[in-house]
Amino acid sequence: MKNIIIISAHPDDEIIGAGGTLLKHRDAGDNIFWLITTNVFEHQGFSKERIESRQAEIKKVATLLGVKETFLLDYPTMSLSSSSVVTMTPKISEVFQEVKPEIIYCLNRSDAHSDHRHTFDAVMACTKSFRYSFIKQVLMYECISETEFAPNLPEKVFMPNYFVDVSKHLKEKLEIMKVYESEIAEHPFPRSLRNMEALATFRGASVGVEYAEAFQLLKYIDK
Repeated sequence: MKNIIIISAHPDDEIIGAGGTLLKHRDAGDNIFWLITTNVFEHQGFSKERIESRQAEIKKVATLLGVKETFLLDYPTMSLSSSSVVTMTPKISEVFQEVKPEIIYCLNRSDAHSDHRHTFDAVMACTKSFRYSFIKQVLMYECISETEFAPNLPEKVFMPNYFVDVSKHLKEKLEIMKVYESEIAEHPFPRSLRNMEALATFRGASVGVEYAEAFQLLKYIDK
């Protein structure tokens, strides 16, 4: 049994990028923890109804994934900056010390959304082996509508080198994604069920399986 943690800047990142992999962890009996760095608030223009529905979505998805505990850092969405990283890092560190994750799934470092990039920076500050000796793997996941829209520069390109066969879990992943009704739309909108299946098909074809999710492995410590 492993302790794993999935990091989201916004609820839905986790399903888009690693939903099938999380379901495999669930079925393997692993302990899944979920950390979300941002939230929505009235002072940002969100209605009480939307705030309540977002919390309901988080709870429902957590239940479906078999999440053991969800951590909400409650930074206002679409507002993370380099100064946020300074205060976010010790909060993430506290979660890691409590959970002691063996595997960390984090957003891609160069996604188009600045919330994703700053979340990544804070998470990586909490992966130093002399402080977090329990960490064995750190992986970045791709988030359709953000990863592919990042500048296509050599130092920023998402380079998948770790693939997970999710052939048995893709259907359930797409069903869970429907919980985030307001975040999906019809093709050619990037976050469509059709496009999520298409990406899984492409990643699967890259490694000889029906459907796969792709990650960029940043650290692997064989203990």
